[in-house]
Amino acid sequence: MAKVGRLAGAILVHSGEDYFLVGNTKEPCDFAAEGFASPDEIDLPTRRYTKLVQQRVINVQAPVLVFELEGEALAAALSERLLIERNGSVSERLWRLLFDPSGEDDPPANGIVNARWLTEIPSELWAIVRDTILRCL
Repeated sequence: MAKVGRLAGAILVHSGEDYFLVGNTKEPCDFAAEGFASPDEIDLPTRRYTKLVQQRVINVQAPVLVFELEGEALAAALSERLLIERNGSVSERLWRLLFDPSGEDDPPANGIVNARWLTEIPSELWAIVRDTILRCL
């Protein structure tokens, strides 16, 4: 089961022995301090995620999403579902929807949310949800 959290505003995917950074970081990130080798380059319009090289034990901080989909397939799916097209950043509105669908700012009690539905919902339906969420102010 893959665990997904955040790293400097981007999405951090931990799947088996692999780690992926999805989207642009929104703040400076000291990758070495976080336990990763600094990526050569994050080439966002071309590639919306990059594999990170782990240098020490990493603990994905809660709150986390868990998925049955794993690896690069999960990184690709999350980039399609949660990134803003024009800048490659994670949509905070879409991210919050995954943790708090009610909109009441209730954090998950144990810090873990099963979000497998996000990768299973048909893309046509997700497009409607996505457009609605991103249009709302």
